[in-house]
Amino acid sequence: MPLVTTTEMFKKAYKGGYAIGAFNINNMETIQGIVEAGVETKSPLILQVSKGARQYANTTYLKKLMEAAVQESNLPIAFHLDHGDSFELCKDCVDNGFTSVMIDASHMPFEENIALTKKVVEYAHDRGVVVEAELGKLAGIEEHVQNDTHQYTDPGEVEEFVSKTGVDSLAIAIGTSHGAYKFKGKAELRFDILEKIEKLLPDFPIVLHGASSVPQKFVDLIDKYGGNVKGAQGVPEELLRKAAAMSVCKINIDSDIRLAVTACIRQHFAEHPEHFDPRQYLSPARTAIKEMVKHKIINVLGSDGKA
Repeated sequence: MPLVTTTEMFKKAYKGGYAIGAFNINNMETIQGIVEAGVETKSPLILQVSKGARQYANTTYLKKLMEAAVQESNLPIAFHLDHGDSFELCKDCVDNGFTSVMIDASHMPFEENIALTKKVVEYAHDRGVVVEAELGKLAGIEEHVQNDTHQYTDPGEVEEFVSKTGVDSLAIAIGTSHGAYKFKGKAELRFDILEKIEKLLPDFPIVLHGASSVPQKFVDLIDKYGGNVKGAQGVPEELLRKAAAMSVCKINIDSDIRLAVTACIRQHFAEHPEHFDPRQYLSPARTAIKEMVKHKIINVLGSDGKA
Protein backbone atom coordinates (compact mmCIF):
# COMPACT_ATOMS: atom_id res chain seq x y z
CA MET A 1 0.00 0.00 0.00
CA PRO A 2 1.45 3.42 -0.93
CA LEU A 3 1.38 6.47 1.31
CA VAL A 4 -2.10 8.00 1.47
CA THR A 5 -3.61 11.41 2.17
CA THR A 6 -5.81 11.99 5.19
CA THR A 7 -8.97 12.57 3.15
CA GLU A 8 -10.52 9.11 3.47
CA MET A 9 -9.06 8.64 6.96
CA PHE A 10 -10.88 11.71 8.21
CA LYS A 11 -14.19 10.87 6.50
CA LYS A 12 -14.26 7.50 8.24
CA ALA A 13 -13.06 8.94 11.55
CA TYR A 14 -15.71 11.68 11.57
CA LYS A 15 -18.48 9.22 10.80
CA GLY A 16 -17.15 6.63 13.23
CA GLY A 17 -16.55 8.93 16.18
CA TYR A 18 -12.84 8.33 16.55
CA ALA A 19 -9.60 10.16 15.74
CA ILE A 20 -6.34 9.30 14.00
CA GLY A 21 -3.15 9.69 15.96
CA ALA A 22 -0.57 12.02 14.42
CA PHE A 23 2.72 10.94 15.95
CA ASN A 24 5.89 12.99 15.60
CA ILE A 25 8.94 11.10 14.37
CA ASN A 26 12.66 11.88 14.50
CA ASN A 27 14.52 8.60 14.06
CA MET A 28 14.21 4.93 13.13
CA GLU A 29 13.32 3.60 16.58
CA THR A 30 10.47 6.08 16.97
CA ILE A 31 8.98 5.11 13.61
CA GLN A 32 9.37 1.40 14.36
CA GLY A 33 7.64 1.67 17.73
CA ILE A 34 4.70 3.64 16.35
CA VAL A 35 4.26 1.43 13.30
CA GLU A 36 4.49 -1.79 15.31
CA ALA A 37 1.71 -0.43 17.52
CA GLY A 38 -0.35 0.36 14.43
CA VAL A 39 0.13 -3.15 13.05
CA GLU A 40 -0.82 -4.84 16.32
CA THR A 41 -3.95 -2.72 16.68
CA LYS A 42 -4.81 -2.56 12.95
CA SER A 43 -4.95 1.24 13.06
CA PRO A 44 -4.33 3.86 10.36
CA LEU A 45 -1.51 6.26 11.23
CA ILE A 46 -0.29 9.77 10.53
CA LEU A 47 3.47 10.07 10.87
CA GLN A 48 4.51 13.69 11.01
CA VAL A 49 7.76 15.57 11.02
CA SER A 50 8.50 19.10 12.13
CA LYS A 51 10.92 21.57 10.62
CA GLY A 52 13.34 20.61 13.37
CA ALA A 53 12.99 16.90 12.62
CA ARG A 54 13.83 17.53 8.98
CA GLN A 55 16.95 19.40 10.01
CA TYR A 56 17.93 16.70 12.50
CA ALA A 57 17.30 13.55 10.46
CA ASN A 58 17.46 14.78 6.84
CA THR A 59 14.36 14.58 4.65
CA THR A 60 15.84 11.86 2.44
CA TYR A 61 16.44 9.56 5.41
CA LEU A 62 12.96 10.24 6.77
CA LYS A 63 11.34 9.56 3.40
CA LYS A 64 13.13 6.22 3.07
CA LEU A 65 12.10 5.27 6.60
CA MET A 66 8.51 6.13 5.68
CA GLU A 67 8.72 3.89 2.63
CA ALA A 68 9.98 1.07 4.85
CA ALA A 69 7.11 1.66 7.29
CA VAL A 70 4.54 1.35 4.53
CA GLN A 71 6.20 -1.72 3.05
CA GLU A 72 6.53 -3.53 6.37
CA SER A 73 3.10 -2.65 7.76
CA ASN A 74 0.74 -2.47 4.77
CA LEU A 75 -1.21 0.10 6.81
CA PRO A 76 -2.79 3.30 5.51
CA ILE A 77 -0.15 5.85 6.52
CA ALA A 78 -0.08 9.58 5.80
CA PHE A 79 3.22 11.49 5.74
CA HIS A 80 2.58 14.93 7.23
CA LEU A 81 4.52 18.15 7.78
CA ASP A 82 3.82 19.52 11.27
CA HIS A 83 3.83 23.30 11.76
CA GLY A 84 5.19 24.43 8.42
CA ASP A 85 6.01 28.10 8.88
CA SER A 86 6.46 29.24 5.27
CA PHE A 87 5.26 28.60 1.74
CA GLU A 88 8.76 27.51 0.78
CA LEU A 89 8.90 24.82 3.46
CA CYS A 90 5.46 23.48 2.54
CA LYS A 91 6.36 23.52 -1.15
CA ASP A 92 9.55 21.57 -0.52
CA CYS A 93 7.62 18.92 1.42
CA VAL A 94 4.98 18.64 -1.29
CA ASP A 95 7.73 18.25 -3.87
CA ASN A 96 9.46 15.58 -1.76
CA GLY A 97 6.67 13.09 -1.30
CA PHE A 98 4.69 14.31 1.72
CA THR A 99 0.99 13.52 1.34
CA SER A 100 -0.16 16.20 3.78
CA VAL A 101 1.27 19.53 4.98
CA MET A 102 0.37 22.01 7.67
CA ILE A 103 0.85 25.71 7.12
CA ASP A 104 0.79 27.44 10.49
CA ALA A 105 0.21 31.13 9.98
CA SER A 106 -1.81 31.48 13.18
CA HIS A 107 0.63 34.12 14.47
CA MET A 108 -0.30 36.40 11.56
CA PRO A 109 -3.30 38.74 11.32
CA PHE A 110 -6.44 36.97 10.09
CA GLU A 111 -6.30 38.21 6.48
CA GLU A 112 -2.59 37.36 6.18
CA ASN A 113 -3.25 33.90 7.56
CA ILE A 114 -5.90 33.45 4.87
CA ALA A 115 -3.61 34.66 2.10
CA LEU A 116 -0.66 32.42 2.99
CA THR A 117 -2.84 29.39 3.65
CA LYS A 118 -4.63 29.83 0.32
CA LYS A 119 -1.29 30.01 -1.51
CA VAL A 120 -0.16 26.72 0.07
CA VAL A 121 -3.54 25.08 -0.62
CA GLU A 122 -3.46 26.00 -4.30
CA TYR A 123 0.05 24.60 -4.75
CA ALA A 124 -0.61 21.43 -2.75
CA HIS A 125 -4.02 20.61 -4.23
CA ASP A 126 -2.64 20.85 -7.75
CA ARG A 127 -0.28 18.02 -6.77
CA GLY A 128 -2.73 15.84 -4.86
CA VAL A 129 -1.58 16.86 -1.39
CA VAL A 130 -3.94 17.93 1.41
CA VAL A 131 -3.44 20.92 3.74
CA GLU A 132 -4.05 21.63 7.41
CA ALA A 133 -4.10 25.17 8.80
CA GLU A 134 -4.57 26.76 12.22
CA LEU A 135 -6.81 29.40 13.79
CA GLY A 136 -6.11 30.55 17.33
CA LYS A 137 -2.87 30.25 19.28
CA LEU A 138 -1.72 27.50 21.61
CA ALA A 139 0.44 28.48 24.56
CA GLY A 140 3.66 26.60 25.24
CA ILE A 141 6.86 25.68 23.42
CA GLU A 142 7.44 23.14 20.68
CA GLU A 143 10.73 23.63 18.83
CA HIS A 144 10.37 26.90 16.86
CA VAL A 145 6.71 27.35 17.88
CA GLN A 146 6.48 29.44 21.04
CA ASN A 147 3.56 31.39 22.48
CA ASP A 148 3.40 32.90 25.94
CA THR A 149 -0.36 33.34 25.89
CA HIS A 150 -3.29 31.26 24.70
CA GLN A 151 -5.77 32.69 22.21
CA TYR A 152 -8.91 30.59 21.78
CA THR A 153 -10.20 30.07 18.27
CA ASP A 154 -13.02 32.47 17.42
CA PRO A 155 -15.90 30.36 16.00
CA GLY A 156 -17.07 33.46 14.12
CA GLU A 157 -13.99 33.29 11.89
CA VAL A 158 -13.94 29.62 10.92
CA GLU A 159 -16.49 29.64 8.09
CA GLU A 160 -14.84 32.55 6.32
CA PHE A 161 -11.38 31.06 6.81
CA VAL A 162 -12.26 27.62 5.44
CA SER A 163 -14.28 29.07 2.57
CA LYS A 164 -11.60 31.51 1.44
CA THR A 165 -8.64 29.14 1.81
CA GLY A 166 -10.08 25.79 0.69
CA VAL A 167 -8.13 24.11 3.49
CA ASP A 168 -8.84 20.41 4.19
CA SER A 169 -8.66 20.41 7.99
CA LEU A 170 -8.36 22.99 10.74
CA ALA A 171 -6.35 23.00 13.97
CA ILE A 172 -8.15 24.95 16.67
CA ALA A 173 -7.26 26.26 20.13
CA ILE A 174 -9.63 25.08 22.86
CA GLY A 175 -7.21 24.76 25.77
CA THR A 176 -4.51 22.29 24.76
CA SER A 177 -0.92 23.55 24.68
CA HIS A 178 2.51 22.56 23.44
CA GLY A 179 5.13 20.90 25.61
CA ALA A 180 4.94 18.88 28.82
CA TYR A 181 3.71 21.66 31.13
CA LYS A 182 0.19 22.26 29.85
CA PHE A 183 -1.78 23.14 32.99
CA LYS A 184 -0.99 24.66 36.37
CA GLY A 185 -4.40 23.96 37.88
CA LYS A 186 -7.31 21.82 36.77
CA ALA A 187 -7.15 20.75 33.14
CA GLU A 188 -10.10 21.91 31.10
CA LEU A 189 -10.96 22.13 27.40
CA ARG A 190 -13.46 24.53 25.84
CA PHE A 191 -15.90 22.04 24.37
CA ASP A 192 -18.39 24.86 23.92
CA ILE A 193 -16.09 26.33 21.26
CA LEU A 194 -15.75 22.94 19.57
CA GLU A 195 -19.53 22.49 19.55
CA LYS A 196 -20.06 25.89 17.92
CA ILE A 197 -17.49 25.08 15.24
CA GLU A 198 -19.14 21.70 14.60
CA LYS A 199 -22.44 23.43 13.88
CA LEU A 200 -20.80 25.95 11.56
CA LEU A 201 -18.67 23.33 9.74
CA PRO A 202 -20.63 20.07 9.67
CA ASP A 203 -18.57 17.02 8.60
CA PHE A 204 -15.38 19.09 8.57
CA PRO A 205 -12.31 17.52 10.26
CA ILE A 206 -10.90 19.37 13.26
CA VAL A 207 -7.38 18.90 14.64
CA LEU A 208 -6.01 19.16 18.18
CA HIS A 209 -2.37 20.12 18.65
CA GLY A 210 -0.58 19.98 21.99
CA ALA A 211 -2.60 16.93 23.00
CA SER A 212 -0.06 14.76 24.80
CA SER A 213 -1.35 13.50 28.15
CA VAL A 214 2.11 13.40 29.79
CA PRO A 215 1.86 9.98 31.51
CA GLN A 216 2.97 10.37 35.10
CA LYS A 217 4.76 7.02 35.10
CA PHE A 218 7.28 8.48 32.65
CA VAL A 219 7.55 11.72 34.59
CA ASP A 220 8.21 9.75 37.77
CA LEU A 221 10.86 7.56 36.12
CA ILE A 222 12.69 10.56 34.69
CA ASP A 223 12.74 12.27 38.07
CA LYS A 224 13.72 9.05 39.86
CA TYR A 225 16.74 8.54 37.64
CA GLY A 226 18.25 12.00 37.75
CA GLY A 227 15.92 14.11 35.62
CA ASN A 228 13.82 17.10 36.56
CA VAL A 229 10.38 17.36 34.99
CA LYS A 230 8.41 17.88 38.18
CA GLY A 231 5.09 19.54 37.60
CA ALA A 232 4.69 18.26 34.04
CA GLN A 233 0.99 17.83 33.34
CA GLY A 234 -0.84 16.97 30.14
CA VAL A 235 -4.37 16.74 28.78
CA PRO A 236 -6.44 14.10 30.62
CA GLU A 237 -7.16 11.19 28.34
CA GLU A 238 -10.90 11.27 29.01
CA LEU A 239 -11.06 14.79 27.56
CA LEU A 240 -9.20 13.68 24.43
CA ARG A 241 -11.55 10.70 24.01
CA LYS A 242 -14.53 13.04 24.26
CA ALA A 243 -13.01 15.29 21.57
CA ALA A 244 -12.33 12.25 19.35
CA ALA A 245 -15.99 11.26 19.58
CA MET A 246 -16.94 14.70 18.27
CA SER A 247 -15.48 16.43 15.17
CA VAL A 248 -11.82 16.03 16.12
CA CYS A 249 -10.35 13.63 13.55
CA LYS A 250 -6.62 14.15 14.22
CA ILE A 251 -4.88 14.34 17.57
CA ASN A 252 -1.18 15.25 17.71
CA ILE A 253 1.10 13.38 20.11
CA ASP A 254 4.76 14.32 20.51
CA SER A 255 5.78 15.01 24.12
CA ASP A 256 4.55 11.61 25.30
CA ILE A 257 6.93 9.92 22.87
CA ARG A 258 9.86 12.03 24.08
CA LEU A 259 9.02 11.29 27.71
CA ALA A 260 8.77 7.54 27.07
CA VAL A 261 12.15 7.43 25.34
CA THR A 262 13.91 9.56 27.95
CA ALA A 263 12.42 7.67 30.90
CA CYS A 264 13.50 4.29 29.53
CA ILE A 265 17.00 5.40 28.63
CA ARG A 266 17.57 7.02 32.02
CA GLN A 267 16.33 3.90 33.79
CA HIS A 268 18.47 1.64 31.60
CA PHE A 269 21.67 3.58 32.23
CA ALA A 270 21.01 3.62 35.99
CA GLU A 271 20.41 -0.13 36.07
CA HIS A 272 23.12 -1.06 33.54
CA PRO A 273 26.01 1.41 33.84
CA GLU A 274 28.26 -1.03 32.01
CA HIS A 275 26.23 -0.82 28.78
CA PHE A 276 27.44 1.30 25.87
CA ASP A 277 25.82 -0.39 22.86
CA PRO A 278 22.98 1.90 21.65
CA ARG A 279 20.92 -1.17 20.79
CA GLN A 280 20.86 -2.11 24.45
CA TYR A 281 19.09 1.06 25.57
CA LEU A 282 17.19 1.98 22.40
CA SER A 283 15.43 -1.39 22.24
CA PRO A 284 13.49 -0.91 25.50
CA ALA A 285 12.79 2.69 24.51
CA ARG A 286 11.29 1.46 21.23
CA THR A 287 9.15 -1.05 23.13
CA ALA A 288 7.93 1.70 25.47
CA ILE A 289 6.87 3.80 22.48
CA LYS A 290 4.98 0.84 21.02
CA GLU A 291 3.10 0.08 24.23
CA MET A 292 2.27 3.74 24.86
CA VAL A 293 1.00 4.23 21.29
CA LYS A 294 -1.08 1.04 21.49
CA HIS A 295 -2.72 2.41 24.62
CA LYS A 296 -3.46 5.70 22.89
CA ILE A 297 -4.93 3.99 19.83
CA ILE A 298 -7.24 1.73 21.82
CA ASN A 299 -8.20 3.83 24.83
CA VAL A 300 -7.93 7.44 23.65
CA LEU A 301 -8.22 7.65 19.86
CA GLY A 302 -10.51 4.67 19.26
CA SER A 303 -8.85 3.96 15.90
CA ASP A 304 -8.04 0.30 16.56
CA GLY A 305 -9.41 -2.04 13.90
CA LYS A 306 -10.02 0.85 11.48
CA ALA A 307 -7.12 0.25 9.07
